[in-house]
Amino acid sequence: MTLTLAAAEKVLADNFAPWVLDLGLSVVSLDGAGGPEAVLRLPWSQRLAREGGGLCGQALMAAADTATVIAVAAARGGFVPMTTVQQSISFQRAVLGTDVLVRARLTKAGKRMAFADITMTAEGTEETAAHATAVYALLG
Repeated sequence: MTLTLAAAEKVLADNFAPWVLDLGLSVVSLDGAGGPEAVLRLPWSQRLAREGGGLCGQALMAAADTATVIAVAAARGGFVPMTTVQQSISFQRAVLGTDVLVRARLTKAGKRMAFADITMTAEGTEETAAHATAVYALLG
């Protein structure tokens, strides 16, 4: 079963805490050529900016985590219960006044574990703002 954009938006709406939903994330695309993938948009908000105007790291980490759950759902054809086992992130440049595209690509998706590579770029650029890796335990 292929996950549609509408179904991915429903996974997002039905399975995340209200404060994650408050980030305003939306699903842009699914299923990249290099393997199971989800691209989400994190809209710019002054509420998410820290001193100096850069988008805060906590918002980027939450967006990376959320995008990976959607990528796993895309690979599985729907939501499955999972939990984050590990997430590591490197912030490479500030994001100022623009949306962020969060691309989560599964590098391995087994029966019980999924591994992801997540790249975050300011919209309209190819320069990486942050890069993360993550591991998830699939519970269902």
